Amino acid sequence: MMITAGVDVGAATAKTVIVADGEIISHAVTPTGDSVARAAEEVTKAALELAGLSMANLRFVISTGYGRNGVAFANRAASEIICHARGVNLLIPAARTVIDIGGQDSKVIGVREDGTVSDFVMNDKCAAGTGRFLEVMAGVLGIDIEEMGPISLTSKEPCHISSTCTIFAETEMVSLRAEGRTREDLVAGIHRAVASRVAVMGRTVGYREQVVFTGGVAKNIGVKNSLEDGIGLPILIPEEPQIMGALGAALLARTELNVLA
Repeated sequence: MMITAGVDVGAATAKTVIVADGEIISHAVTPTGDSVARAAEEVTKAALELAGLSMANLRFVISTGYGRNGVAFANRAASEIICHARGVNLLIPAARTVIDIGGQDSKVIGVREDGTVSDFVMNDKCAAGTGRFLEVMAGVLGIDIEEMGPISLTSKEPCHISSTCTIFAETEMVSLRAEGRTREDLVAGIHRAVASRVAVMGRTVGYREQVVFTGGVAKNIGVKNSLEDGIGLPILIPEEPQIMGALGAALLARTELNVLA
């Protein structure tokens, strides 16, 4: 049995997917915390334990994500752009566009039929349009970030947030709250601001069906709905949207083994 692993260490979470002969057999997700190396090791051991395996069973490991160079046990590192495209392609072969919004960046990726990347654009310089933006705004409103999606669904008149800078948007949110705008309308406005930023950014790549939404923010139904409005196309979300990069890395590891064989 050819067992490989993909380890995706992001700003907020570390993910590992274990693949045996091209099929997912387990996965795990943990907070990244203050150490990339420790998070990578812990999440990989957790995924292996779920599969009844150990580190000794791994034939090849590829790391990805912003912390990819800090995974000491990886055989090599790979671009998260390539890995996300490959992972989504396995589960949703019809995917031609991937929107990924993580803790510290957002990206739009064009995907070919074979799972390779045709084009991409990425924002990793500004928190606007990322999970960090949502986290800051949730803090301003005094709510848990997990509550934001359901809360926004009851909005009657979403607020317009004009600032693209997180700091200025935070000030704008405080002003809108002082004007008496409801929590629901404030949260819906936040989602629209994130979606608008990403939708505009991705125009250079273009949006082709099927569009797939990945990353931790994909679990927020409010952002998903706002993105659909922004790009004018339906969006699919994988059952586990956070592990697409790790899955792609594990599949690339299997390809590496086949080349070496």
